Amino acid sequence: MSADRGADPLPPGGFFPVGLNLHNRLCVVVGPSNDREAIEKDAALREVGANVRRVLDPAALRDDDVAGAFFVISTPKDDALSARLRALADRHRFLLCCIDQPAYGFVAMQAIVKAGPARIGISTGGVAPRVGKVLKERLQDALGERFARFMNVLAERRRANRSRLPDVAARRQAMLEAAEGFDVKIAVQYPDWFEKDSDGIR
Repeated sequence: MSADRGADPLPPGGFFPVGLNLHNRLCVVVGPSNDREAIEKDAALREVGANVRRVLDPAALRDDDVAGAFFVISTPKDDALSARLRALADRHRFLLCCIDQPAYGFVAMQAIVKAGPARIGISTGGVAPRVGKVLKERLQDALGERFARFMNVLAERRRANRSRLPDVAARRQAMLEAAEGFDVKIAVQYPDWFEKDSDGIR
């Protein structure tokens, strides 16, 4: 794929948010051993049960390294490498994420907030990474140990209801009632330049 680096690499409709079941699936992380992003992505994939293969030297990448993969993440900001991976993705039919080079891949990584079994994915569509970072940090702070414990208790109730309530509709109703009363209050603060300009554009 030859990407026009002068054009906006983001699709006009943005990326479709989705969660992937990667348990026991082959995933490849391309990036040097000292690359923080590659290390984090490797750990995140292993956490959800993926079979992870690391390619530590991107220059030595072989076609066989990604053949049979379900998902490939590449961290170097290297146009030639990313274009080659895109061609391999088209040929071998794997999902591809080239970090900070959305023109080449099919997947945009989201910032993930974790609290017990809950996972909240945050994406600004590549427009404002700092906004996404702030959202993640504030949500992570707000959804602390108490929220994680609440979610874990709900998960235990859900498991218990499978044997206690054989009817699917009854199990669903029980979980709806268990979460009754839960609420979230949000306050947002904007930069001064934005508050002074009602359109947000200058």
